[in-house]
Amino acid sequence: MDKIKKVPEIRFKGYEGEWNETPLYEYLSVSNEKNTSNVFNKYNIYSVSREYGVINQIEYQGKSFAGVSLTGYGIVHTWDVVYTKSPLKQQPYGIIKTNKTKNGIVSALYGVFTPNEKVDSNFVQTYFELDQRLNNYLRPLVNKGAKNTLLISDEDAIKGNVVFPQKEEQEKIVKMFNSLDYLIRKLEQKLEKLRNIKQSLLNQMFVNVNGGGTLR
Repeated sequence: MDKIKKVPEIRFKGYEGEWNETPLYEYLSVSNEKNTSNVFNKYNIYSVSREYGVINQIEYQGKSFAGVSLTGYGIVHTWDVVYTKSPLKQQPYGIIKTNKTKNGIVSALYGVFTPNEKVDSNFVQTYFELDQRLNNYLRPLVNKGAKNTLLISDEDAIKGNVVFPQKEEQEKIVKMFNSLDYLIRKLEQKLEKLRNIKQSLLNQMFVNVNGGGTLR
């Protein structure tokens, strides 16, 4: 992004003019919707992963870490934006992801935000996938408490400035990155298959004399 003009170095053809620098609350609003009627149970609890985004806690971690009551959990709808106030090594102020799966609930450690008509919420996640950009955005907003806890309200979490294009250009950018992510996943799957083939061949194409039998 140019320091004087808010224009990216690489851009799709057909788009001109500067991107808009505004507080994030111009695109997102705090959601205070809670699971007071217990519509959702422990099988609908989500966590946020740096690598995988918003994920089902039981499906990915094998168990739920919830207490007995889930009435205080926040409801997160599909395409809502979720901010986890848990520090990670590369993201010491937390991470911001978009819920691309079904409706569910998250604990009070998460902020939930509803996108308005001016933003593609997938673009929000893509925008913050660069650690440096994410950390630079959150650093001025977050206070750190005892044991490295992050002290920040949901309202304050969207007070920082972002630089976004118009929604049509957002959608174009998101589509490109989604295509790249798809190709990466396919290549990773192919790489894992090749590793398994190699391991199998190492095991079966040699005579094992020290211990006998097929090695595992």
